[in-house]
Parts: sequence; C-alpha cells; structure tokens
Amino acid sequence: MIITERLRLRPWVDEDIDAFAKHNANPQIMRYFPSVMTRAQTAGTVRRWQREFERFGFTFFVAELRETREFIGVIGPAWHAHASPFAPAVEIGWRLHPDYWGEGYATEGAIASAAFMFDRGTSEIVAVTVPENVASRSVMERVGMTRDPDGDFAHPLGGDIHVLYRIDRAAFTEKFPDRDLYALEP
Repeated sequence: MIITERLRLRPWVDEDIDAFAKHNANPQIMRYFPSVMTRAQTAGTVRRWQREFERFGFTFFVAELRETREFIGVIGPAWHAHASPFAPAVEIGWRLHPDYWGEGYATEGAIASAAFMFDRGTSEIVAVTVPENVASRSVMERVGMTRDPDGDFAHPLGGDIHVLYRIDRAAFTEKFPDRDLYALEP
C-alpha cells in the first residue's frame, strides 16, 4: 500500500501471523510492552488490525523491505481510541526487529505514514512511548513531533506512564515541504 525508498507498508493477511508471533515473542523487541505475546494474542491483534483497515483504510501495517518483501516488523498509523486524555486520535507507531534498528527504517516509515494521514485530511498525529524508550522518542523528534508534557498518561493497556508527542499538518508541511514522501501501491 505505502511505498517508500526502502519499505513497503501493507495491510495484514493471515499468513503474516507466524512471522509476527515470532516477532512478539522476542523479549528484546517487546521490552517496552507489558509482556511478550503468545501466538493467540498475536492472531487476535492481527484480526483487530485487519478490521481497523477495513473500517478506516489504515492501521499499523506490516513493514517489509521493498526489494525482498522480508517482514521486519510493524510501522504505520492507527486509530487510538483507548481511554487516554488525547483520544480519539491518529497515532503513528513502529516495532521493528533488532536487526533493523538504527538503519532509519522507523523514521522513514513514520514520515511516510504521517504524510499519508495528512494527505487524507488528518489535522494532528500523536505518538506515545514510555519515557525510557529514547530510540523511539528520537524517531518522533525526527518526524518533527514535539513532546507535550501535559499529555503524559498511564496507558490503559499497560499502566506504565507514557509520554505524548504531537505534530499538526502545518508543522509537518513546514518540516517536509517536499510532499513526495511516499507512493501508493494498488
């Protein structure tokens, strides 16, 4: 669906469950989440994201390397409707395999996801993480997001305090005036 220079972000199919279950069972990948996930929990997440895509036309997408179609994780926009002070909102997020950390994939996919949503008329995008997740916070800043300290909250799904970052369409357009940040694949 969303194509960048190195990535393909696409909707989920049932055949993705095994790769994602392996991903979600990795303690290194899931260190900022309440726990690793079972295959059944992963399958439930994939089914929920499939329904969200059908309803909204976007969700946290499968992130693949464009050239090889190798599964490297999750990147994308999703509808954040959890009981959070800023909800409902469009959230961008990412969760990549450690082999792909530090290569700019999260930033590339997050920028493309933000551009995709702003092109669809979204006025603001948020991102959240735990305070100690410095790598994700750096991605948020490279996307042009700013921290909203008044928005820190106890995440309803994990209970840990999360920090909130935001960006609106005007700030994003100022940071990225070249709107050629992604392409759509039919």
